[in-house]
Amino acid sequence: MPDSLDIAEVVRRTGLTARALRFYEARGLIAPLRTYSGRRRYGPSELERLHQILALKRAGLTVAQIQPLLSRRPLDLRGLVLAQIAALAEREREIAASRGLLQSILSRIDRSEPIDVATFCSLIRQGETTMTKEKWLEAAAGHMSEQQRDAVKRVQSALPEGFDRRAQLERLLALVDRIKAALPLDPVGPAAQPFIDEYQALIEPVRSAIAVPGMRDGAKAVQEKIDRGEVHAPFDPEVYRFLRAALQARRA
Repeated sequence: MPDSLDIAEVVRRTGLTARALRFYEARGLIAPLRTYSGRRRYGPSELERLHQILALKRAGLTVAQIQPLLSRRPLDLRGLVLAQIAALAEREREIAASRGLLQSILSRIDRSEPIDVATFCSLIRQGETTMTKEKWLEAAAGHMSEQQRDAVKRVQSALPEGFDRRAQLERLLALVDRIKAALPLDPVGPAAQPFIDEYQALIEPVRSAIAVPGMRDGAKAVQEKIDRGEVHAPFDPEVYRFLRAALQARRA
């Protein structure tokens, strides 16, 4: 089949997993071509469809929500590409602003000039955003034994097919923002319970992590380091303490 790729080549070029591709196929979202021997092949139409699926997932839609959207009519490829360009432009602006801030601070340090309160706040905000959204799991791994890190890898490989870690993280961070805006809250009060219900629903897919040998101790060790201030919380510390208190109250 000219101008088509087998599943292994699609995996290599896109960074997706074969399991994810088969999951989308099983859900009827994509129908790869087949050779006489039954091997999957992906041509331009199939890869365009895959691009549409992933664009909708990045927008926060679930597979169940994507299915009816794509069954009605194909999405506009030009519009999706323009949206990706706009997203990249926004990231470029954020990176440029962060770089400008850091270069300005470095210049002031080199001139032995004092750093004012506003600049320190900007520096903290920039650093916290980078750590909490991109580097938390990497940082947490540094406080685990090799056995515990292996346990994390086993848990990750056991997650449900099609599980989107990035989308799940974005939903969690959005929930954290809403909780932060609502604080102070009584952890056992009625106003707090919908937040706790939503949080538990979000972490349900990875709840089995605690049951894996080595993971329970690893998670407990990281929590203790957070409580002692030795490690940053994975998100806003005030929200983290609220969730810890609320979950402990539910288990009591």
